Amino acid sequence: QVQLVESGGGLVQAGGSLRLSCAASARTVVGWFRQAPGKEREFVAAISWGGTLTDYADTLKGRFTVSRDNAKNTVPLQMNSLKLEDTAVYYCAAKSTNCVSCIYRHEDEYEFWGQGTQVTVSS
Repeated sequence: QVQLVESGGGLVQAGGSLRLSCAASARTVVGWFRQAPGKEREFVAAISWGGTLTDYADTLKGRFTVSRDNAKNTVPLQMNSLKLEDTAVYYCAAKSTNCVSCIYRHEDEYEFWGQGTQVTVSS
């Protein structure tokens, strides 16, 4: 069983930055997803177990960066130049794996989910 805990959400002005973190064990692919009010949950970013592969939603490339520190079992998501439309509940998700370079976009691939952390971007 993999337990995930997100942290770092909060209120930030447009143009600002936030750094979320997910406490996740190694041997997992980790994905970040978000769900805005009235919308479906959507893919944000993912990182392979080994940390060498990353993937991002096309609209977020260049503003969001996912990384991982397997020694500390953390997967941060750095979010820069935040926009009003980035307001959402952000979730981290994990899939146990023996594949160092596997990565997934679809939420159905993930087995374990955190409780979510609210990010609110104000004008």
